[in-house]
Amino acid sequence: MAEPKENIVMFPFMAQGHIIPFLALALHIEKTKSFTITFVNTPLNIKKLKSSIPPDSSIKLLEIPFNSSDHGLPPNSENTDILPYPLIISLLHASTSLKPAFKTLIEDIIEEQEAVLVDLVWLAITLSGQRFLIEGVDSDEFELKDFKEASRFHVSQLPLSILAADGSDSWSVFQRMNLPAWVDSNGILFNTVEEFDQLGLMYFRKRLGRPAWAIGPVLLSVDHRARAGKQSGISADFLKNWLDTKPVSSVLYVSFGSNNTISTSQMMQLALALEGSGKNFIWVVRPPIGFDINSEFKDREWLPEGFEERIKDSGRGLLVQKWAPQVEILSHKSICAFLSHCGWNSVLEALNNGVPLLGWAMAGEQFFNVKFLEERVGEKGKEMRRKASEVKEMIRNAIRDEDGFKGSSVKELDDFFQAAMVMRDGADHKA
Repeated sequence: MAEPKENIVMFPFMAQGHIIPFLALALHIEKTKSFTITFVNTPLNIKKLKSSIPPDSSIKLLEIPFNSSDHGLPPNSENTDILPYPLIISLLHASTSLKPAFKTLIEDIIEEQEAVLVDLVWLAITLSGQRFLIEGVDSDEFELKDFKEASRFHVSQLPLSILAADGSDSWSVFQRMNLPAWVDSNGILFNTVEEFDQLGLMYFRKRLGRPAWAIGPVLLSVDHRARAGKQSGISADFLKNWLDTKPVSSVLYVSFGSNNTISTSQMMQLALALEGSGKNFIWVVRPPIGFDINSEFKDREWLPEGFEERIKDSGRGLLVQKWAPQVEILSHKSICAFLSHCGWNSVLEALNNGVPLLGWAMAGEQFFNVKFLEERVGEKGKEMRRKASEVKEMIRNAIRDEDGFKGSSVKELDDFFQAAMVMRDGADHKA
C-alpha cells in the first residue's frame, strides 16, 4: 500500500489578485514536490479554476458554500473583479462566514491523512491598519513607530481607507476583528525576493516574531495564465501581431488592475495625454468611477470625441476593454514601460520582464509599493531601464534551480516545508 502524501491546503481570498498567485504556487509545488494539493474556494471561483488546471494535474478543487445575497451583496458576487471598490470591504466581511466550513474541511482532511496547512488568507491587508501607522501624527510626515529602519511617509502616500479611518469604519472594524487570528500562525510565505525586499521582510519578522519565507516571484506561466478564467477584451493573436509591428521598446502599456479605475475626467485627460505624446500605447480601459463595473464600453461618455477613431486610424494605440493578457504583453520586446496602479502582482510581472514602471497608486498597499519602488529602483530614462534589467536578473536568479544552483526563493520554499514537517512531527509527539 502506497504511503499517503502530505496534503497542502490552499485557501486564497476571493480575488483574482490572490487566486492567481495561489494557483501559480500550487502548480509549482505540484511540479517540484511530491505533495497532494487541495485548493479551496467558493463555488463560482472553483468553477472558473477548473479551466485553469492542466488536464494532467492532480490538484484537488474543493468548494465551500457561499451565497453573496445573504450578506447584502449582488447575486453571484464571489470575486472582487465584479464588484465596485466600495463593496470589496463588504465581501471581506462576508468571507469570515466561511471559517466554520473551512475548519470542518480541514478536520476531515486531517482525519484522512497528515496535512500541512498553507493558510495565507487575507494577508495582503493585515498590517496596513492605521493604528500601526499614523496614531498621534501631528505633521504631514511620519515614521513607523515600531520600525524606525523604514523611511518616513507623507500623508499623501496613504490610501483613503486609512486616512478616513476613525476606528468605527468598516475597514477598521474588519481588521480589529480578524488581525489577531491572521498573525497567530506558524509562519508566513511572501511572494517576493529576499535580495530585493530585505527591509519589508525584516519588518514582518520583527513585528510578528515568526518565520517569514520569501518564495517569489510566484507567477503563472503564459500558458497557464491564458486558462486562468478571464476573458480578454482582445484576441491574443491580434495583440501579438500588432506588437510585432512596433519597434523594440516603443510601446507604453497602461493598466490599473482588475479592481481599480479612475474618474471620467482623469480618463479624458489621460486619453489626451496619450494622444498628444505621439507614442505607441496599449490601454486597458475599465468603466470609470460612478459607472457600473460590468457596464458596456461607452467611448462617447468616457473619452474625448473621436479619440477611438483617431487612434485606430493612426495605428499608434490599442484600447482593450476591461482585461488584457498582461503577462504576454509585458514579455513582448516592443514594450518600453508600464503605467500601473502598482498592485504587487503587476509589479512582479513587470520586474520579472525588466519593464520599467510608472506608478499611479489608487488603493490598498499600492501607495507603499510605489514608495518602495521609487526608493529601491527609482531612476530616470536609460538608468531606469538599466535598473529594471538588473532587478529582472535578480528575480530570475532567485527561482533558478539547475546545475547544482539553488536560488534564494527555492531555498526558502525548501526551508518552509522542512519547518512544516518539524512542526507537524512535534504536534504528533505531543498528541
